[in-house]
Amino acid sequence: MIQKISDTELEIMKIIWANSGKATLFPYIMEGLAARGKPCQKNTLIVLLSWLIDKGFLSARKIGRRNEYTTLVSEMEYQTAQTKCFLDKIYEGSAKGLVSNLIMGDLLTDEEYEELKKLLEKGKEK
Repeated sequence: MIQKISDTELEIMKIIWANSGKATLFPYIMEGLAARGKPCQKNTLIVLLSWLIDKGFLSARKIGRRNEYTTLVSEMEYQTAQTKCFLDKIYEGSAKGLVSNLIMGDLLTDEEYEELKKLLEKGKEK
């Protein structure tokens, strides 16, 4: 079971996931947070990265005086686990309930509705 991470940890993971599976250096993460309007102190980021390592999301490899961070959990794996948790908690496991709420609550744009419809049809064919 993939555990939930904090919003700040998720921001860090999004930066690392966006690095296309490459090993990510500390300065890249610092710059990414600043660019997202969420600057972080060096020591705070070190602690957050160590928590992500402890939680099994990242591995670190020492290169001289620097660490390279590599993801152990993909973005899709995390999204799937959290979506399942959300479905179980809010909709008692019913994906139909979620989709119905999105449609009936007018939470989808016309384009999103059409894309969802196509996805459902494509899935039905399989």
